[in-house]
Amino acid sequence: MLRLPWFEHRTPRSVAEAAKILAGEGSRAMLIAGGTDLLPNMKRRHQSPQVLVSLRQISELRNLNGTFGAGLTLSEITRSEKTPTALRQAAAQVATPLLRNMGTLGGNLCLDTRCNYYNQSYEWRKAIDFCLKKDGTICWVATASKRCVAVSSTDTAPALIALNASVLLKSSSSEREVKVEDLYRNDGIEYLSRRPDEILTEVRVPAGWKSTYWKLRRRGSFDFPILGVAAALKFEKEVITEARIALGAVASRPFLVEKAGEFLKGKTLSDEVIAKAAELVANRAKPMDNTDMDLYWRKEVADDFTGYALRELRGDDMRETRLRIARAAIA
Repeated sequence: MLRLPWFEHRTPRSVAEAAKILAGEGSRAMLIAGGTDLLPNMKRRHQSPQVLVSLRQISELRNLNGTFGAGLTLSEITRSEKTPTALRQAAAQVATPLLRNMGTLGGNLCLDTRCNYYNQSYEWRKAIDFCLKKDGTICWVATASKRCVAVSSTDTAPALIALNASVLLKSSSSEREVKVEDLYRNDGIEYLSRRPDEILTEVRVPAGWKSTYWKLRRRGSFDFPILGVAAALKFEKEVITEARIALGAVASRPFLVEKAGEFLKGKTLSDEVIAKAAELVANRAKPMDNTDMDLYWRKEVADDFTGYALRELRGDDMRETRLRIARAAIA
């Protein structure tokens, strides 16, 4: 049985109090909300904070009035009528209902990167020698690489990137707004631009987008994504005036495919336009051999999933295809 290491537990009642604790404790402290990612990581000794600062009792993080509080659970995000389609579909496909009832929007955005060589027990990792991400000096996926290539597995981030959303980060001394796409770095270890003393408090999503999110995983529930495609469009009649397509789970960060978005502007969603946009997206997918299924197939299928997303936004009935892939009715 894997056991948690010893730690102190703090339960602040406001963001200001939590930020003050973070500033005072420094590197000893980590934030915890639902704990669905952090606690398993602590059991495997990936992370060993001496102080956990709980955000569960901070009511201001559960705001749903014009913005989305980072403390909202994924289940609450899924149920809210205010949630944009892509974000609702992404939240609805995270893990299982029990985990969605615990996991939060902020927690999913800050999800640790994953890798077959990293997400193992301490004893397993020690037996093969530790990897670059934790305690070692070599990336076992790409041995010549000077950086960790662990993959980003957040579902909500690509959806929010496509929606041109931003997040609010607060510390004891400052506050700043950052585009979701700028929250991430292409590094499996230093994967967030959020500073350790900052708290992600809310998500701000502009209105007017028609959006969707498609996820690939081996099983219809529980599994992390091995591909995520989010698309958001604005139309004037049938002509696209703005377009944003984001990819997840194919690199150490979720990212925007700018060329595809620029290509779609001023066009209608004909079969030929969809095929070309899907090709541009697939060309940007660079999966590594550090997660489930064949990496070459995962790159190729990015073309298909982009096509599914754009055809759905065109108005095609994609319910049968989505049911086959998601194994659940995701509206």
